[in-house]
Amino acid sequence: MVALTWYGHATWQVETVGVKILIDPFFTGNPVAPVNAGEVEADFIVVTHGHGDHVGDTVAIARRTGATVIANAEIARWVGAKGVASVHAQHIGGGFHYPFGYLKLTIAVHGSSLPDGTYGGMPAGVLLTVEGKKIYHAGDTGLFASMQLIGDEGIDIAILPIGDNYTMGPEDALRAVKLLRPRRVIPMHFETWELIAQDPHAWAARVRAETDSEPRVMEIGETLSLL
Repeated sequence: MVALTWYGHATWQVETVGVKILIDPFFTGNPVAPVNAGEVEADFIVVTHGHGDHVGDTVAIARRTGATVIANAEIARWVGAKGVASVHAQHIGGGFHYPFGYLKLTIAVHGSSLPDGTYGGMPAGVLLTVEGKKIYHAGDTGLFASMQLIGDEGIDIAILPIGDNYTMGPEDALRAVKLLRPRRVIPMHFETWELIAQDPHAWAARVRAETDSEPRVMEIGETLSLL
């Protein structure tokens, strides 16, 4: 069984076959985080891009837990220089077979400077295949036509930003669903701050009315089991 837990913003935990995978672990400074960085466990940490609200607590959690950090080459090098012992560098379009399954980095249309201003490489989305399920975490991104190609892989769950201003807003995120064609879709990256406040239930109603995908609005701290 695969379990998805949302910690607010773009922070997710995927638990499968006894392995805990954190994606974009932003706890410190996150006004909606239900737990603090010292309370979470991880075997692997995936970082989609270099911005502080996505790199977040990666270094502290990886040092404490011994988790392997998976990121693009520039971010992997950066966290390694900060004392993270285990890193695995990938890049856009490249995938790797880990003990938990297959992880591929996809295109994302965004920026990626690191918290200290250094270059964070290209931003990415994450296509994760675990226990026969395909989970797409889009990272921070605008709409792009190649989402149709990502959708051709057959996505069980797509996790998409809807907050606008920094990422896709509700309209473009709806268009993204039509390109990706996932079985289910979950909104993220909204309401962390007033600037990206949205009504996820109104968006979900449009997804249900205009696509064949089933929307699911999750509460922060909620866990969803994929059977």
